[in-house]
Amino acid sequence: MPAKKKPAAKKKPAAKKKPAAKKKPAAKKKPAAKKKPAAKKKPAAKKKPAAKKKPTAPPTAEKAHAAAAPVETPAAPPKLAPGDDAPDFALPADDGSTVSLSGLRGKRVVLYFYPKDDTPGCTVQACEFRDRQEAFAGKNAVVLGVSRDDADSHERFREKWNLNFPLLIDADASVHRAYGAWGLKSNYGKTFEGVLRTTVVVDEAGKVLSYAGSVKAEGNAESVLKSL
Repeated sequence: MPAKKKPAAKKKPAAKKKPAAKKKPAAKKKPAAKKKPAAKKKPAAKKKPAAKKKPTAPPTAEKAHAAAAPVETPAAPPKLAPGDDAPDFALPADDGSTVSLSGLRGKRVVLYFYPKDDTPGCTVQACEFRDRQEAFAGKNAVVLGVSRDDADSHERFREKWNLNFPLLIDADASVHRAYGAWGLKSNYGKTFEGVLRTTVVVDEAGKVLSYAGSVKAEGNAESVLKSL
C-alpha cells in the first residue's frame, strides 16, 4: 500500500504588526502678536496771530516838552558855615512844651538831627549824649535831638533809655531842610530823599559855631563836647 502522506505542517500565523505609534499632534502655532496701532500725531499747535500794533498817537506838545526837558535833581542841602545866622525855629517837644532857638539865647545849643527813634545807631547816639549831660552843662550848652517821629514815639524812646534832654518833633522836615539835614541818600542801589545825620552847634548869640554833616552816630557826642 502506498505510504500515507504526512499532513502538511500548519503554517504559523504571521506575527501581528504592532500598530504604528500615533504621531503627536503638531504644536499649535501662537497667533502672531497684534501690532499696536501707530500713535496718532498731535495736531500742530496753531500759531497765535501776531498782536496788532496799536497806532502810536502823535505826541502832544506837553509830552514833547517833557521829553525834551532835562530831569531836575533835587538841590543839594544848604550847608551852614561858622558865623552864619542859625535859622530860628519853634518845635513841639516830647513833653508837650514848645522849644524855640530864640528862647535859648545866652546858651550854646547842640542841635542834632537823627533818622529814627529807638533804632540801633540813633540809640547809641542818644545814650552818648545822655551820659555827657553834666559835661555839656559845664560848657553852658543844651542838647536837643530832632527827628520826624511823633510825640508818642519820642516819649517811648525817652522813657526806655532814660534820656535827659528834649526830643523835638519836626514832622514836615522843614527845620531839617533849613539846617541841611535833609537830602539825597542811597541804600542797596536805590537813591531817595531822607534824613542826613547832622549836628550843628549854635553859640550864645544865635550864630553857627560848628556844622557837621553825615556824621557817625557813635562818637558824635564826644566829638562835639571836645569842640566846645
